[in-house]
Amino acid sequence: MSGAADERDRIRAAMDRILTGQPERSNGALTIVALAIEAGVPRNALTQRHLDLKNEFYAKVKERGQSTDAETRLRKQVVRLKELREKDKAELEQLRADVEGLVRVVNQLTLENQQLRGLLWAPDPAVHVLPVQYIPPQPS
Repeated sequence: MSGAADERDRIRAAMDRILTGQPERSNGALTIVALAIEAGVPRNALTQRHLDLKNEFYAKVKERGQSTDAETRLRKQVVRLKELREKDKAELEQLRADVEGLVRVVNQLTLENQQLRGLLWAPDPAVHVLPVQYIPPQPS
Protein backbone atom coordinates (compact mmCIF):
# COMPACT_ATOMS: atom_id res chain seq x y z
CA MET A 1 0.00 0.00 0.00
CA SER A 2 1.44 3.39 -0.95
CA GLY A 3 2.05 6.11 1.60
CA ALA A 4 -0.70 8.34 0.19
CA ALA A 5 -3.27 5.53 0.21
CA ASP A 6 -2.31 4.57 3.77
CA GLU A 7 -2.59 8.24 4.80
CA ARG A 8 -6.04 8.50 3.20
CA ASP A 9 -7.18 5.33 4.99
CA ARG A 10 -5.96 6.68 8.33
CA ILE A 11 -7.75 9.98 7.71
CA ARG A 12 -11.01 8.22 6.84
CA ALA A 13 -10.75 6.01 9.93
CA ALA A 14 -10.02 9.06 12.09
CA MET A 15 -12.97 10.86 10.51
CA ASP A 16 -15.26 7.98 11.47
CA ARG A 17 -13.95 7.89 15.05
CA ILE A 18 -14.40 11.64 15.52
CA LEU A 19 -17.85 11.70 13.97
CA THR A 20 -19.01 8.79 16.16
CA GLY A 21 -17.61 10.49 19.25
CA GLN A 22 -14.89 7.89 19.90
CA PRO A 23 -11.58 9.69 19.35
CA GLU A 24 -8.43 7.85 20.40
CA ARG A 25 -5.70 10.47 20.00
CA SER A 26 -7.38 13.85 19.75
CA ASN A 27 -9.87 15.81 21.82
CA GLY A 28 -12.60 14.90 19.32
CA ALA A 29 -13.22 18.46 18.20
CA LEU A 30 -14.84 18.84 14.81
CA THR A 31 -11.80 20.56 13.33
CA ILE A 32 -9.14 19.75 10.78
CA VAL A 33 -6.49 20.02 13.49
CA ALA A 34 -8.21 17.36 15.61
CA LEU A 35 -8.73 15.20 12.53
CA ALA A 36 -5.03 15.42 11.64
CA ILE A 37 -4.02 14.52 15.20
CA GLU A 38 -6.49 11.65 15.26
CA ALA A 39 -5.17 10.33 11.92
CA GLY A 40 -1.54 10.83 12.94
CA VAL A 41 -0.81 12.99 9.91
CA PRO A 42 0.45 16.55 9.64
CA ARG A 43 -2.27 19.17 9.28
CA ASN A 44 -0.99 20.19 5.86
CA ALA A 45 -1.84 16.68 4.63
CA LEU A 46 -5.49 17.79 4.88
CA THR A 47 -5.02 21.37 3.75
CA GLN A 48 -2.73 20.64 0.80
CA ARG A 49 -2.67 16.98 -0.28
CA HIS A 50 -6.12 15.68 0.62
CA LEU A 51 -8.44 18.64 0.19
CA ASP A 52 -11.24 16.29 -0.86
CA LEU A 53 -11.09 14.54 2.52
CA LYS A 54 -11.08 17.86 4.35
CA ASN A 55 -14.14 18.98 2.39
CA GLU A 56 -15.80 15.61 2.96
CA PHE A 57 -15.20 15.92 6.71
CA TYR A 58 -16.73 19.40 6.84
CA ALA A 59 -19.67 18.22 4.71
CA LYS A 60 -20.35 15.35 7.12
CA VAL A 61 -20.14 17.71 10.08
CA LYS A 62 -22.59 20.05 8.35
CA GLU A 63 -24.92 17.12 7.52
CA ARG A 64 -25.16 16.25 11.17
CA GLY A 65 -26.33 19.77 11.89
CA GLN A 66 -23.49 20.34 14.30
CA SER A 67 -21.44 23.45 14.09
CA THR A 68 -17.69 23.18 14.15
CA ASP A 69 -15.76 24.27 17.22
CA ALA A 70 -14.43 27.23 15.27
CA GLU A 71 -17.95 28.29 14.34
CA THR A 72 -19.14 27.93 17.93
CA ARG A 73 -16.17 29.94 19.18
CA LEU A 74 -16.80 32.64 16.57
CA ARG A 75 -20.50 32.83 17.44
CA LYS A 76 -19.60 33.38 21.11
CA GLN A 77 -17.14 36.05 20.11
CA VAL A 78 -19.78 37.77 17.96
CA VAL A 79 -22.15 37.86 20.94
CA ARG A 80 -19.41 39.26 23.18
CA LEU A 81 -18.48 41.90 20.59
CA LYS A 82 -22.12 42.95 20.20
CA GLU A 83 -22.37 43.38 23.97
CA LEU A 84 -19.19 45.45 23.98
CA ARG A 85 -20.52 47.55 21.11
CA GLU A 86 -23.72 48.29 23.02
CA LYS A 87 -21.70 49.21 26.10
CA ASP A 88 -19.46 51.48 24.03
CA LYS A 89 -22.51 53.06 22.38
CA ALA A 90 -24.00 53.88 25.80
CA GLU A 91 -20.68 55.26 27.01
CA LEU A 92 -20.32 57.38 23.88
CA GLU A 93 -23.81 58.82 24.36
CA GLN A 94 -22.92 59.71 27.96
CA LEU A 95 -19.65 61.34 26.88
CA ARG A 96 -21.46 63.40 24.23
CA ALA A 97 -23.95 64.59 26.85
CA ASP A 98 -21.08 65.43 29.20
CA VAL A 99 -19.34 67.43 26.47
CA GLU A 100 -22.47 69.53 25.88
CA GLY A 101 -22.71 70.27 29.60
CA LEU A 102 -19.02 71.12 29.85
CA VAL A 103 -19.24 73.46 26.86
CA ARG A 104 -22.12 75.31 28.53
CA VAL A 105 -20.11 75.63 31.77
CA VAL A 106 -17.01 76.89 29.90
CA ASN A 107 -19.12 79.47 28.05
CA GLN A 108 -20.70 80.63 31.31
CA LEU A 109 -17.32 80.91 33.04
CA THR A 110 -15.85 82.78 30.07
CA LEU A 111 -18.71 85.29 30.20
CA GLU A 112 -18.32 85.75 33.96
CA ASN A 113 -14.56 86.17 33.55
CA GLN A 114 -15.07 88.85 30.90
CA GLN A 115 -17.52 90.67 33.19
CA LEU A 116 -15.09 90.55 36.13
CA ARG A 117 -12.22 91.80 33.96
CA GLY A 118 -14.46 94.66 32.84
CA LEU A 119 -15.20 95.55 36.44
CA LEU A 120 -11.51 95.34 37.34
CA TRP A 121 -10.50 97.82 34.66
CA ALA A 122 -13.38 100.24 35.29
CA PRO A 123 -12.44 103.76 36.49
CA ASP A 124 -13.72 103.00 39.99
CA PRO A 125 -13.29 99.20 40.27
CA ALA A 126 -15.68 97.39 42.54
CA VAL A 127 -13.37 94.39 42.35
CA HIS A 128 -10.04 94.32 44.17
CA VAL A 129 -7.26 91.88 43.30
CA LEU A 130 -6.15 89.92 46.34
CA PRO A 131 -2.63 88.56 46.64
CA VAL A 132 -2.39 84.83 46.11
CA GLN A 133 0.12 82.63 47.86
CA TYR A 134 1.15 79.46 46.02
CA ILE A 135 0.63 76.30 48.08
CA PRO A 136 2.28 73.27 46.53
CA PRO A 137 0.16 70.10 46.40
CA GLN A 138 0.74 67.61 49.18
CA PRO A 139 1.83 64.08 48.17
CA SER A 140 -0.83 61.42 48.75
